[in-house]
Amino acid sequence: MMEHVLLGRWTEKRLDQILVKASAINDPGSRIDFLSKQFLNTRYKESTLIGDINTDEVLVINFEGLDCFSYIDYIEAMRRSKSYPEFRKNLVNVRYRCGETAYKNRNHFFTDWKAFNSDFIIDVTEHIGAGKTKSVSKRLNDKDDGTLFLPGISCRLREVVYIRTILFDKAVVEKFKTGDYVGIYSKIQGLDVSHVGIIIRQGDTVSMRHASSVKKHRKVIDEDFKYYIGNKPGFVVLRPRD
Repeated sequence: MMEHVLLGRWTEKRLDQILVKASAINDPGSRIDFLSKQFLNTRYKESTLIGDINTDEVLVINFEGLDCFSYIDYIEAMRRSKSYPEFRKNLVNVRYRCGETAYKNRNHFFTDWKAFNSDFIIDVTEHIGAGKTKSVSKRLNDKDDGTLFLPGISCRLREVVYIRTILFDKAVVEKFKTGDYVGIYSKIQGLDVSHVGIIIRQGDTVSMRHASSVKKHRKVIDEDFKYYIGNKPGFVVLRPRD
């Protein structure tokens, strides 16, 4: 398997230390909070993965620059690991179906986590947004003009359930847990979400920890969730299993 590794300020020894410390945190949300906090202020960099219909897939570990999806890939793989070698193995299982590093097997969509990582991830959108959700049937990867967002990847017919932002209230906040993975629902037909992050809850205050592509940030930040979703249609929530 080809690999492309850029650890930046990290070393394998330092990562081992962090992972051992994290593994002693029993609550999955608290563990995710601890791990994701280590990457605050890491710069944003898009399209760090290597592989497409014409290029062999490469296992990328790049801690020098993160986009929103690679960030949660790394954190979820770290959550399951006690050492760097174990992290590398778990990253393959988080990022790819059937443990095979291949472009066609990559989890390209946020809801792929629900579909193919159900041993570790559960969709809690309906639970959190009881009476405030909407379900939309989507053909993921299929553009309105009949072309594909991702050439070489088959389309996936999927029901996407999301909580409508207009109905976001204290009752929803009270059901959030730190460590929930959140995807911002996209109105575009062939996409499920447009952005992803991690919920960090402190009492009635909810932040989204994410790799922000906004020009004034361009790094991993904590941002007020209510403010962030103000002009967005809604959101999907996936929760790590114990």
